[in-house]
Amino acid sequence: MSSVSLTVNGKAVTAEIEPRTLLVHFLRDHLRLTGTHVGCDTSQCGACVVHLDGEAVKACTLLAVQADGRQVTTIEGLAAGGDLHPMQAAFREHHGLQCGYCTPGMIMTAVDLVRRKGHALDETTIRHELEGNLCRCTGYHNIVKAIAAGATAMGQEPTRQAAE
Repeated sequence: MSSVSLTVNGKAVTAEIEPRTLLVHFLRDHLRLTGTHVGCDTSQCGACVVHLDGEAVKACTLLAVQADGRQVTTIEGLAAGGDLHPMQAAFREHHGLQCGYCTPGMIMTAVDLVRRKGHALDETTIRHELEGNLCRCTGYHNIVKAIAAGATAMGQEPTRQAAE
């Protein structure tokens, strides 16, 4: 067994785990944060995207021990005080989901995209950046609209940006 201590969604967490435990399974099985999904087991779909020290990563490609001493934010950690994150609100408003299975990973990827590329995102950039995220239900049209709207909304909330 290995000991891990990390901060998840702003809360300190310590656990004894098998050294081979993937971060996605640690989050889902040990912490019961089930918004992070396992979709493909091959790192292709992006349903498991979380933020590690502020950057998007696929939690199915990392061992939980690799996150020791670091900060993890899951989809459950984006909302603040009962208010949806602007990207979450944009996905709801623009119906950027269908079954919802890929949605947490899409949102986490989108928030990181805005951090890296800024608030004025064009369709080509958004579609290119989503190549590591698969949706089996939609044609991505509403997802792209939601990300563009969410990016704009994130730019209008400077106090929230400082916290992310």
